[in-house]
Amino acid sequence: MPDPASTPVFVMPDSYFDADIDRLTRLVASMFTRVVQHNDRLMPVTQKPTRFHSRAPPNITISDYLQRVTKYALLEPACLLLLLIYVDRICERNPGFTISSLTVHRFIITAATVACKCLCDAYCTNSHYAKVGGVSMHELNSLEVELLHMTGWHLVATQEQLLQYYFTLVRQDPALVLQSDLASATQPPQVHPPENKQ
Repeated sequence: MPDPASTPVFVMPDSYFDADIDRLTRLVASMFTRVVQHNDRLMPVTQKPTRFHSRAPPNITISDYLQRVTKYALLEPACLLLLLIYVDRICERNPGFTISSLTVHRFIITAATVACKCLCDAYCTNSHYAKVGGVSMHELNSLEVELLHMTGWHLVATQEQLLQYYFTLVRQDPALVLQSDLASATQPPQVHPPENKQ
């Protein structure tokens, strides 16, 4: 956690429901970017392609792409966090799959589509999500089925899991601090009275 006395920080609410959606989008995009940079350095040239692989990395950054998806697909904070949960679940079940510069964009739009359908009372059509993501509806339909199988249809998350991912995201950013962390850091130490010695 950053030192609030020496580092200028932005205070984030303890509930992801109240988090600024633009700031949360940038946090999730930053996490995807770090994962991609790490995996691209380690990824074998002969990695088996999947439906999520593109022939070359798209000409849009992960941050710009996720901001576009969040804006036009009307992603809620919980949906953004669920994208990261899907990454962990899929990679655990499918060791040969890697989030890389060749897979991340298709993964994001597919995971966002599924997350919205799982969590939101109202969501868009696949044709709309496909248009937002820059893929055909036929391709998105195929990607959606692939993601469902890769997660083992384990698509929902508990409030505790979502909060855990949210706290981890915030605490990894040196420019951010959770409201509760700031309160505990700035609270004066509790003084206990000395014990009476008989």
